[in-house]
Amino acid sequence: MTRLASLATILAGCATTACGGGGAAVASSGTGAPPTAPSAGSDDWRRVATPADRDRLRRWRDAWMTALPRARAADAAAIAAQGALFNPDGALAGGSAPAGRYRCRVFKLGGAGSAMRDFTAYPAFDCHITDEGRVRSFYKESGSQRPVGLLFADGDRTVFLGTLLLGDERAALQYGQDRDRDMAGLLERVGERRWRLVLPYPRFESLLDVIELVPAE
Repeated sequence: MTRLASLATILAGCATTACGGGGAAVASSGTGAPPTAPSAGSDDWRRVATPADRDRLRRWRDAWMTALPRARAADAAAIAAQGALFNPDGALAGGSAPAGRYRCRVFKLGGAGSAMRDFTAYPAFDCHITDEGRVRSFYKESGSQRPVGLLFADGDRTVFLGTLLLGDERAALQYGQDRDRDMAGLLERVGERRWRLVLPYPRFESLLDVIELVPAE
């Protein structure tokens, strides 16, 4: 398994200096260690998120309402087969996913551009949630597009902020350095042992990404 670069500094600068959404002026450590959390002052996602990502999170339902009908028109059977996974109002109480290894599947809904498909489902891959103390980390371990970032508890919901690694990159970009790589979303429970990471308005390919997480056996 390829170990991703440490997250200790990806978000720490913004979180510890209360930048108020201005973006983190820090770099990945490049140590090859698994993700770890910022050391202090990082449990409030609002102190970390860029203005663009706060806007994306505010418009999460708009993304669902635009992308879901297009995905359903493209493959109604596939949408129906996933049940609560594609129900915008399907989130259950107790949304926090425990630390551990997961099998994850990426679904892209609503093509961003005429050349993109309105529904794409990818095979399962390995991903990991790690308890970092005040926050948790999430990272996808393989594939050409690999989200990596932190999970912030926020009342009944969990907010994800991170960046996207592409190809054979080993170190994540600074959060806030490249808005095309920044990612923001919500981690929600949709079943007894089933969660989804909803990413509204990703910069590539789709209007809404949904990552299903189920514990690895």
